[in-house]
Amino acid sequence: MQLPQNPFKRSLDGNPRYGCWAGFGTGYVTEILATTGFDWLLIDGEHAPNTVPSVLAQLQAIAPYAIASNASAPVVRTVNHDPALIKQLLDIGAQTLMIPMVDTPEQAAKLVAATRYPPHGFRGVGGGLTRATRWDSVEDYLARAHEELCLVVQVESQTGVDNAAAIATTEGVDAVFVGPVDLSTGVGHAGNPNHPDVQKMIRHTLEVTKAAGKAAGILAPAEADAKRYAEWGFDFIAVGIDVSLLRQAAVETISRYKPDTPQPKSSLGY
Repeated sequence: MQLPQNPFKRSLDGNPRYGCWAGFGTGYVTEILATTGFDWLLIDGEHAPNTVPSVLAQLQAIAPYAIASNASAPVVRTVNHDPALIKQLLDIGAQTLMIPMVDTPEQAAKLVAATRYPPHGFRGVGGGLTRATRWDSVEDYLARAHEELCLVVQVESQTGVDNAAAIATTEGVDAVFVGPVDLSTGVGHAGNPNHPDVQKMIRHTLEVTKAAGKAAGILAPAEADAKRYAEWGFDFIAVGIDVSLLRQAAVETISRYKPDTPQPKSSLGY
């Protein structure tokens, strides 16, 4: 069996790719999202109630739709930098990982090493136990696994922005993803990623990332923000969050029958 291709990595061709956060933690909901036309889906292990088994279920739920022309490519976000968790996620078949809170090139280099087998890293060998190897059916998996892996590191702090150029040029980092909410909160503009100072930091991160020849992504559930970031040149943009989409639709639906129902607006503008 040949090494499975990474559809997300192959989609980064300079055209904007639009994605959705999958935060419910169930294969059923993520499978629904996979039928809607999003270019990529972020299976969130940082803020959503996901575990390794639930991530596996969602990867399996998405897989049957991979043959469709508008297939949604899976991206898995870890909760932290734990190499043991990274190993588990890779072993269950995740090929694109997004790692939060990367502030330095040293952190980025350690994350790269966690995804590579020796002598280029320290990922442990699971062999026939792992879905990634299709239970030892993939030829030369140990030698070639890195070819189809995609490592996305998140820059979401002042320190990360200051080091963005060095992070982006780290060998083995494929893309940099800006976390605008954490970034704006960390620099004193909580809930206001559109503050001019924050926008300047976002644009700087984009520019140094592109200068390094790497792809850049961002979260932008508000339509105006997403369109602006696409014009700037971001390669992949998360334009929806499944939990927020459900809540918004539910509130709008009940308001048609109970117009006095309070409709609080998100502080993030969506």
